[in-house]
Amino acid sequence: MKIKILSRAMYATAIALGTTLTFTACDDNEPNPMTPENLVEIAAASPNFEILTSAIQAAELEDDLSLSGPFTVFAPVDAGFEDFLTANDLTAGDLLASPDLENILTYHVLSGEVNSFDVEAGSYTALNESQFYVSEDPSGDLWINGNAKIISTDIGATNGIIHALDQVIIPPSESIAEIAVASSTAAEPEFTQLVAALTRAGLVENVSGDAMDNLTVFAPTDAAFEDLYQTLGVNGVDDIPLDQLTDVLLYHVVPARAFSQDLRQDASLPTLLEGESLTVDLANLQINESSLIPSALNIHGVNGVIHAIDQVLLPPME
Repeated sequence: MKIKILSRAMYATAIALGTTLTFTACDDNEPNPMTPENLVEIAAASPNFEILTSAIQAAELEDDLSLSGPFTVFAPVDAGFEDFLTANDLTAGDLLASPDLENILTYHVLSGEVNSFDVEAGSYTALNESQFYVSEDPSGDLWINGNAKIISTDIGATNGIIHALDQVIIPPSESIAEIAVASSTAAEPEFTQLVAALTRAGLVENVSGDAMDNLTVFAPTDAAFEDLYQTLGVNGVDDIPLDQLTDVLLYHVVPARAFSQDLRQDASLPTLLEGESLTVDLANLQINESSLIPSALNIHGVNGVIHAIDQVLLPPME
């Protein structure tokens, strides 16, 4: 479904986002047309894009984004940049001096003009040649990479169009396996048992691919594995029969990149365990009998997405 827009409100939206409107005198009693402005000029004129404007200048992208294009810019508002700085313990100065700044900014830009009616759920190739992913939630709102919501659309420029985001998006740099391993060795470790189970079952490579793989892993927490060990009467993953452990792990992997916004009530999700699927219960935020953990959804990797769950999912008994 394509993004919904109140086209009659486009002019008001431009004003609300701080777009400067310049008029030329034709008749004192008649309204005058807007002076055309490019993407960089529109961002610079808006009080909502001050950090973005500073970042464009610091990355020396002003000339590039002033070319004829056209371009589509998914532009984070200042509040989104501030959230990003806080989450990553950065100052604005740190961001502007970052060697990754150009890569971050060009991840928000598409070559070509994609207006709101053409933005659909699916993958897009950004100007930095990385993929980002648009999802439509059950209410019809559109999100990028499961974390940034499109909050305003179709701010027109002479060389393209701007859609505003409430958060910054970052191209993933690690696979699902690498994310899990990094988490297992962090100061407050998580997924240590999942990593141990994947290693024992020889499945690390299965979740170590690239953007072509498109996987979703419902990842049990360490506490979930401890509950499983108690249920099975074992001391750890090494005590679980290998065939059983392999089937359990494959049952947690869906061969599609499904962000939380892509999930639908009562949907059946096929898994890598042949012939077995998972059931979505959005009303209770569950996958089968296991609850999704709201603070650990949409962990985005190069080859897919991780959602943490509080119980290990067990395939149906034959």
